[in-house]
Amino acid sequence: MPALSHLTAGLHPAGIALTFALGGAGGILALAAGMPLGMLFGALLTTALAAGFGLRPFGHPVAVPQKWRFVLVPVIGVAIGAYFPPDFLDHAARWWPSLMALVLFVPAAHALSYALYRMSDRVDPRTAFFSAMPGGFIEALEMGEKAGAAMPMLIMLQFLRLVLCILFIPLGFALFYGQTVGSGADIAPPGGGGPLTVPNVAILFACGALGWWIAHRLRLPAAVLTGPLAASALVHATGLTTAVPPAWAIVVTQWVMGASLGARFSGFPRRQIGTALALSVVSVMAVLTLAALLALALAGVTGEPAPAVLLAFAPGGISEMSLVALSLQMAVVFVTLHHLARIVLAVLVARLGLRLLPGLADPTTRPKENGRQ
Repeated sequence: MPALSHLTAGLHPAGIALTFALGGAGGILALAAGMPLGMLFGALLTTALAAGFGLRPFGHPVAVPQKWRFVLVPVIGVAIGAYFPPDFLDHAARWWPSLMALVLFVPAAHALSYALYRMSDRVDPRTAFFSAMPGGFIEALEMGEKAGAAMPMLIMLQFLRLVLCILFIPLGFALFYGQTVGSGADIAPPGGGGPLTVPNVAILFACGALGWWIAHRLRLPAAVLTGPLAASALVHATGLTTAVPPAWAIVVTQWVMGASLGARFSGFPRRQIGTALALSVVSVMAVLTLAALLALALAGVTGEPAPAVLLAFAPGGISEMSLVALSLQMAVVFVTLHHLARIVLAVLVARLGLRLLPGLADPTTRPKENGRQ
């Protein structure tokens, strides 16, 4: 039993099973309705609503061990790695203007969100500063906690940044560009996917497991994704394999990720969720508008279409945004590389702010839990 308790992070197995069942039902309904990125979207929406309203099916709260999703995120990395062509460096040489634009975009997006959050008296300066980071979810929470930010509000604002990008971007693509973000299951790279023979499965599994371990040891950003991605890119670019993860693995990954994200709404006061949601909608829409303007300006320079540039600059989670790129088969390598750069820049800008803004890193005066000073 202790081993089971460790595996479930102390959560009741029945509550976990019911959460995944709820998420799976929502995902199936969303797919049937033709919603963009249906399994992820539907699982997230149903579990978030249940958690936010404090539902306790059969007496157990909506809950998922958050570490479980890390077991499946390498699937996305391995799938993206299959898109790396042997002449990747030649392609990347055309992307320097957009990578340089990120150097301006990240601090601008950070400052814009900070100003919007400070319009509410429920968000103190420290909480607003770390909540405004347009990347680096874990790093934002760690730095914010050390600096004395109001953690419930910080968690909600950072978490809603990820969730709202998942909701807004696929819907926006369908509305404005007529590009429907499907299940993400059709992930064969341009050259086609090879057969899933035993040797090929072993190679893909090794890319996921060893790539994650090596990246973690090297302390690379988003190691659970970047390690498998780099390993997969190497074996595909060298021709060792042309196989990709099966379609069902992508769907299961979306299911687990959606349910895990939605379950995080559990335990937060509904009033606080409402405040954070209102602020996050304004912030995410403002940053996406800024990203859209840059996308229009950079599309011709980079050689990539405007939707791909917009997706590359969107302040969502790297795993989720990469899933959107996979589903659309749209500049997958371009999008992922820019999101890696965005995370690194967001953390660097925040650390620079800690040094330049007096009192920001002083935890001696801690705000109250509702964010008021």
